[in-house]
Amino acid sequence: MAASGPKSDAALENGLADHQPGAGSPDYETMVGEGGETQQRLQDERSGDALTDNFGHRIADNQNSLKAGARGPTLLEDFVLREKIFHFDHERIPERIVHARGSGAHGIFECTKAIPDVTKASIFQKKGASCPVFVRFSTVAGGAGSVDTPRDVRGFAVKFYTEAGNWDLVGNNIPVFFIQDAMKFPDLIHSVKMEADRGYPQAASAHDTFWDFVSLMPESMHMIMWAMSDRAIPRSLRMMEGFGVHSFRFINQDGDGKFVKFHWKPVLGVASQVWDEAVKTAGADPDFHRRDLYEAIASGDYPAWDLGVQIFDEAWAAEQPYDVLDATKLIPEEDIPVEIIGRLTLNRNVDNFFAETEQVAFLPSNVIPGIDFTNDPLLQGRLFSYLDTQKSRLGTTNFHQIPINAPKCPFHNMQRDGLMQTLVPKGRANYEPNSLNEAGEDSGPRVAPETGFTSFSDNGERNNPTDKMRIRAETFADHYSQARMFYLSQTQNEQAHIASAIVFELSKVAMPHVRLRVLSRLRNIDEDLAQRVADGLSIALPEKAPAARDLVEMPVSDALSIQKNAKDGFAGRKVGILFAEGSDKAMVEKLKTGVEKEGGSVFLVAPKIGPIKVKGGTLEADGKLDGSPSVLFDAIASVLMPQSAEILSKQGAAVQWFMDAYGHCKTIAHCPGTQIILDKAGVEKDDGVIPNEMLLDKGPKRHWAREPKIRDLA
Repeated sequence: MAASGPKSDAALENGLADHQPGAGSPDYETMVGEGGETQQRLQDERSGDALTDNFGHRIADNQNSLKAGARGPTLLEDFVLREKIFHFDHERIPERIVHARGSGAHGIFECTKAIPDVTKASIFQKKGASCPVFVRFSTVAGGAGSVDTPRDVRGFAVKFYTEAGNWDLVGNNIPVFFIQDAMKFPDLIHSVKMEADRGYPQAASAHDTFWDFVSLMPESMHMIMWAMSDRAIPRSLRMMEGFGVHSFRFINQDGDGKFVKFHWKPVLGVASQVWDEAVKTAGADPDFHRRDLYEAIASGDYPAWDLGVQIFDEAWAAEQPYDVLDATKLIPEEDIPVEIIGRLTLNRNVDNFFAETEQVAFLPSNVIPGIDFTNDPLLQGRLFSYLDTQKSRLGTTNFHQIPINAPKCPFHNMQRDGLMQTLVPKGRANYEPNSLNEAGEDSGPRVAPETGFTSFSDNGERNNPTDKMRIRAETFADHYSQARMFYLSQTQNEQAHIASAIVFELSKVAMPHVRLRVLSRLRNIDEDLAQRVADGLSIALPEKAPAARDLVEMPVSDALSIQKNAKDGFAGRKVGILFAEGSDKAMVEKLKTGVEKEGGSVFLVAPKIGPIKVKGGTLEADGKLDGSPSVLFDAIASVLMPQSAEILSKQGAAVQWFMDAYGHCKTIAHCPGTQIILDKAGVEKDDGVIPNEMLLDKGPKRHWAREPKIRDLA
């Protein structure tokens, strides 16, 4: 036992025994940075409550990464950013920290319009050029065991196996994001994940820490509009858009560069659920989206998306009232129309979920010659983070050898060894340059300056790269103009959905000051929206929060509305038909044939699952009534004899079947015998409550005019 001696200075001791991450209640002042970001700084820097890295180095700015100029690229020397992202990437193993719950499928991408004048990317050089792809869709906040239909952003990641190497376009179903700088990504995800002390809620943003964070981050307000809209509760993975989010760059054969935004447009159109429907779907089928995607591909009803681009130059970008390097901003399609250049078709389900969907690794840094990065500070952080996180998830730097990740073109380099090395390199050439060929040995591959990847040479982008600073460009400071544009671009019904979603989420927030702060932000977006939310919470409106930059009134963009662009046909939609003993088999088959002829599918529902005697023979149901609620279908129909309807009217499942379809504004086709159930369910005749004979004419559209009659909206 060591002899006792005088205690060392406490400041020099290793304080792990007393180390409490996140502890401390210092006095701080709140300021606004150059980009409108919230800065909270110690008032007394002599206190022991300073924010540090894991080695005790005090941090001067926890909002901005270190950049070469205010609009410049992020510097590798930023040890604060690298440690923060490094630790975040390795917090959860082996499940993904974000996007843990995913669904994947194989397919093909085909170029439908060649654009060699703007990019030398091989896949866009000739119309008809094609390559295999793998796509993974995912939710963000929940774990792998959560449900498919929470209110959440959806990941939309595409791996192109091109002849020039893998290109990973890793995006979301929403074109903007919550934050502007990758420095804040760990904080964002920590806030939206289940709360650290209690482990809930799972896969939900309706809780204190998320709204506390976003209320302090005015840059998140545009994304909040999208997240609280119907975009965050899609009807199907097959019916949602995808976006690359960031501004990327196209480079042509002459080395000329232009900015590009990537869009995926679903051939079936964009469709969503209503909130009550999404909640009930989670209970009825937690795998609703996963099952829908799998069954569509298995039946040959292949999901497809058109790839579109918005291409623009620096001169155009400089004239806009927002910064194109800001990931919280979009480019209205009315300003730069989306040009369709290709089609993605998913035509094969995975053979093994773990080997493919779970082990696939997407890297934004995987680009091919002709596609390059910009100085978007969120993108710059992702270029480091995604590669780094694979070591924790897949256990080895050799994750590229897993079949789902391996390129389908030759690859040669000097990389050797590492955990789980499955290749067997031969010879001594594991370094370069070498002259082993002069001794008759294989000397290995060499660089290809003409056809290899070269970065875009111009680093101007209205930026002084000689400045090295932690700062956010003033052009990033407008946090409300596009949020207002998005809100005003919606139909009145969609605006009501947004207001109601915010009311619901804030009703789950227990801290009154957070609710008030959110309302103060909403006043900068739209006074009517703020008042509706305040009324929904029964609280008075607080003063408007000061804006870092004056709002710019932007024209509405109809492209941002789901309802204004709805496709109402049967293609890709599912109709549930309820029958029972004595039903008219001919009518059931007529409806089924008609729907399928129009490209839809039919699911037969009955009180029992086995053969049921009906008029004209027997029928077997695809699902039992109490296990096949109407939330699983886009429209419903019923073929019932009065006697059977009388019996079913006493069953809660049958009454709820019609009540939910009515409440979710769906088409309800029925026979006269069903009227007793409709009456009990409170279904009133309107444009969407029709005789069976009108089903094919009316289609599976939503009847939004019904909604004010059936629920209170904010």
